[in-house]
Amino acid sequence: RARQYGLPHPRGLLLVGIQGTGKSLTAKAIAHHWHLPLLRLDVGRLFGGLVGESESRTRQMISIAEALAPCVLWIDEIDKGFAGLKSQGDAGTTSRVFGTFITWLAEKKSPVFVVATANNIQSLPPEILRKGRFDEIFFVGLPNQEERTAIFEVHLSRLRPHNIKNYDINRLAYETPDFSGAEIEQSLIEAMHIGFSQNREFTTEDILESASQIIPLARTAEEQIKFLQDWAAAGRARLASRYGGLKSNF
Repeated sequence: RARQYGLPHPRGLLLVGIQGTGKSLTAKAIAHHWHLPLLRLDVGRLFGGLVGESESRTRQMISIAEALAPCVLWIDEIDKGFAGLKSQGDAGTTSRVFGTFITWLAEKKSPVFVVATANNIQSLPPEILRKGRFDEIFFVGLPNQEERTAIFEVHLSRLRPHNIKNYDINRLAYETPDFSGAEIEQSLIEAMHIGFSQNREFTTEDILESASQIIPLARTAEEQIKFLQDWAAAGRARLASRYGGLKSNF
């Protein structure tokens, strides 16, 4: 229907946020929801030591993605992949690879939906943030209490589907401010180790004990998160959260 209406194929999304907030999981979820193959691109592996090898690999990557279309192309940590763009130490190889990629991203006609993730917006070339590269840029922040409740529910439903009522999920969410989704998952794994070592089921108290031993990235990377929040608040990205704003728990 969209094609008949005259709409072009969607280009893709750029997801920006700190580690552990579910950016990569979003790429997998999109492919699963759309029933499309998921291709993962490691930008670093495009670069070779021989003259012209990097450019050839980039063209080959594009050919493979288009041959498998419709598909989802997941580019994880694109900021790291092109971090050396400003350096002249590679005789311009990074610049040429980036130029080939960014041109394809803007001009592609095939139904390859690109989902790129980035942790450090300062390392991203400004060209990639221009309108027309992606359909939308989303800021993925730390989960608030309501979102942490949902994350605990998802994990506990998978880990203990028959005993989930034994856990005080609301308390767990309240007691874990500033935790990312990955840190919540880690607190559950460590709680399971406690219960297993004592030959019993792990409890809410075990989870809270495990959480108390974790120093969230939100505290160790406070400046980076503040920069990202200010960047998104300036209107440069849409909020991925459906629950509200950029208010920090600091």
